[in-house]
Amino acid sequence: MTDRRVESDLGTIARRAMLARGLEPGFPPDALAQLKSIPGPARETDRSIRDLRSLLWCSIDNDTSMDLDQLTVAEPFSGGGVKILVAIADVDAAVKRDTPIDRHAFTNTVSVYTAATIFAMLPERLSTDLTSLAEGEERLAVVIEMSVAADGSVTASDVYRGLVKNHAKLAYRSVAAWLEGQAQPPDKVAKTAGLADQLRIQDRVALALRAVRHQHGALDLETVETETVVRDGAVADVRAAPPNRAKRLIEDIMIAANGVSARFLQDRKRPTLLRVIRSPERWDRIREIAKGFNVSLPETPDPVSLSRFLTGQREADPLRFPDLSLAVVKLLGAGEYVVQTPGEDAAGHFGLAVREYSHSTAPNRRFPDLVTQRLLKAALVDSPVPYSAAELAALAAHCTEREDAAKKVERQVRKSAAALFLSNRVGETFDALVTGASEKGLWVRVLRPPVEGRLVDTHVGIHVGDPIRVRLLRLDVERGFIDFVHESQLD
Repeated sequence: MTDRRVESDLGTIARRAMLARGLEPGFPPDALAQLKSIPGPARETDRSIRDLRSLLWCSIDNDTSMDLDQLTVAEPFSGGGVKILVAIADVDAAVKRDTPIDRHAFTNTVSVYTAATIFAMLPERLSTDLTSLAEGEERLAVVIEMSVAADGSVTASDVYRGLVKNHAKLAYRSVAAWLEGQAQPPDKVAKTAGLADQLRIQDRVALALRAVRHQHGALDLETVETETVVRDGAVADVRAAPPNRAKRLIEDIMIAANGVSARFLQDRKRPTLLRVIRSPERWDRIREIAKGFNVSLPETPDPVSLSRFLTGQREADPLRFPDLSLAVVKLLGAGEYVVQTPGEDAAGHFGLAVREYSHSTAPNRRFPDLVTQRLLKAALVDSPVPYSAAELAALAAHCTEREDAAKKVERQVRKSAAALFLSNRVGETFDALVTGASEKGLWVRVLRPPVEGRLVDTHVGIHVGDPIRVRLLRLDVERGFIDFVHESQLD
């Protein structure tokens, strides 16, 4: 077995990283015992649950995803408007508060996705089966309804419970290729009457929703996302994941749905668990970056001006734009969860340019979404809030900290996977861009494969943004360190 094998190296690294960050890589015995006691998907006879199985629901997710959290469907109405329905898996119907499975979900608060393995928040039998909105299966759901005008404004909304059925499990890649005119429609789209029209309507609505957010200053950032390809237990490739129109479609609709969830609770004078990015404290540094491109930003944080600057730079220099985006992302600061009590002003989400924004659309994968689902279901029947103010505040802080830990695990394993992939290429040269500078030296991004590393021999005259040629000097798979030396500066 070579040092590029996933089972012996990357899987061990991932588990060590989980434990080092205080995350549980496995399920405790009491949670597994509870799992055995669950006979099947949750069933309820509440008359308020609407039978929506006949609607042409579909899911769009990653090719291999089985933990399906949401379905969508569109119903056009006169005047160019569209009613969008989003069905969210009713995880709470199967996982009650303070049960062993719920306590484990609280510990990690999120599913951790690594190239080696997925450390799921919920046991696989739940997240990929009993609580998944799987194709052909009837499932309970919390439904978010939005009326979207032709100009992209949400004119009305509602939340209620429903019984739904996924008529087609679709994948981002194939749907995006079709929407962009680069491929024929996926087989399920071609063979399901009305589904092609459905998806084109949803795509049009998503574009309109996005346009409205951009008018208010939503930031269109583009960092380099990589995916590790594993074949036969070995790292076969590390490649860039290009922007995907179908993924943006789902993201745009879910952002709108998350806003509806927050406003629904606020309108009913209920506490809300919000996801926020506050006005950036390091705005002066963002202004300095813009000044380096001969652009002046206002003295006080202004998302509209920043959005215009980023849009201009994307058009002027698309090759370096991901690195500019990453610098801005770091200066904006990390997102966090906060509790908004009735009558209190929302902190807002600076990057999305929205005031009210919850996480509610992925309860199989994120604990805050499960908490919000319980808050919504309690509000629907006017029952007491299921969490006290103190409990919600503690939840917000805990979920923020755990999400940060999970991201660090994913980032560490991603770096280790890149080092593992390059383990047989020490001494080779690569085209790269200088992407950052710190006390430890310069940092570079290799163009192919898209990996990052440290430039260990700093040369006078090399600056951030310069294209250079580098040679792979050494690497450390365990820690994910990749070191390069400068070969020659390119013209």
